Amino acid sequence: MLDQTPEFLSHEGQVTPLWLDCDPGHDDAFAILLAVHHPSLKLLGISTVHGNGSLQNTTVNAGSILEAIGRSDIPVYPGAAKPFCRAAVHAQDIHGVSGLDGTDLLPAPTRPPMRNRNAIVAMRDSLLEQPKNTAWLVATGTLTNVGLLFATFPEVAEHVRGLSIMGGAIGGGFSHAPICKRAGDESRVGNITPWAEFNIYCDPESAQSIFSSPALAPKTVLIPLDLTHQVLCTPKVQSLILQTERQPVMGRSNVNLTPSVLRQILHSLLLYFAGTYETVFGLDVGPPLHDPVAVAVLLSNLNSSDNGSSHARYLHFDDRDGERFLVNVVTDGQHGSDRKITGEVGRTNASPVERGKAGVTIPRGVDVDAFWNIVLECLRRADDWNALRVGNRN
Repeated sequence: MLDQTPEFLSHEGQVTPLWLDCDPGHDDAFAILLAVHHPSLKLLGISTVHGNGSLQNTTVNAGSILEAIGRSDIPVYPGAAKPFCRAAVHAQDIHGVSGLDGTDLLPAPTRPPMRNRNAIVAMRDSLLEQPKNTAWLVATGTLTNVGLLFATFPEVAEHVRGLSIMGGAIGGGFSHAPICKRAGDESRVGNITPWAEFNIYCDPESAQSIFSSPALAPKTVLIPLDLTHQVLCTPKVQSLILQTERQPVMGRSNVNLTPSVLRQILHSLLLYFAGTYETVFGLDVGPPLHDPVAVAVLLSNLNSSDNGSSHARYLHFDDRDGERFLVNVVTDGQHGSDRKITGEVGRTNASPVERGKAGVTIPRGVDVDAFWNIVLECLRRADDWNALRVGNRN
């Protein structure tokens, strides 16, 4: 059996353990890629949740992505199929019926999802097994699982190093990234509604329980649309995703310049994602790649042991030298298309706190070029890993 951590993928220096709670999702595919193949990260497991697709679909999608990147050994635990006090909402207009439409190349999972433990218990056990103040929980989907975890096992909040959430939309000039370019809708704040971002909108009650927790808020990094819409997967980036730069593996002299199946999969997913974002939001320069930005937080100055060092080894997020926020989520209103009953439900209101006081971190910018370099390096590592697996079977 092939060793799960070959030499060229061995972790160097400090390794950050993380658990990923997600709803794959086109951009979740890249979040999983980073979590699995970055040498400074150790993915403990994945829990799935309703969101971009049904729980059944997001669970299958997670297994398929792990299969494609060569790490089907990572356990996947199905979590919540709906919020506790609302019906589930899905994003078929963006992600398709399956939640991951756009390619026929995705392999079926070879490992079934885990049923031996509840997803919430699995999250708790894995996070508490890590040394205190080392592990992160990264949430890139609806926050039902995460809210239940911390409500049921509050000791986890004291134990983890951090919680990184892709969600929310601040607006009001928080950044200059456009959310929508459709005529008459340029001032839009959210994506699912004019005010709300999808992940928070789906389960605003769970989101509010997290942001209002005195133990969690100081450990939480929120990655809103205002930031992720700066990280656009332009045609140039799409081309780099497809290009192959594979080197000979284990002394082999033949170099296959045909894009790997993994690259073809990711490129096809991006083309589909770009098409839906142009149709729905008028963004014709490429779709924002939301979810991997939340994983990249763990590789940044926001996860440093020296209080935000700007040392070159960090991916730099701009938090204005320690700007922190009090975050509240609007929970009044019902899901639906009628704005009279929907109101501003799911809206994320962020108020700056006095400098030096604890609050949620909401960065306003990121080194976009460095971020894409990380994505491309992880893709190269995934290609090498898959090539080595194939070579060892032959």
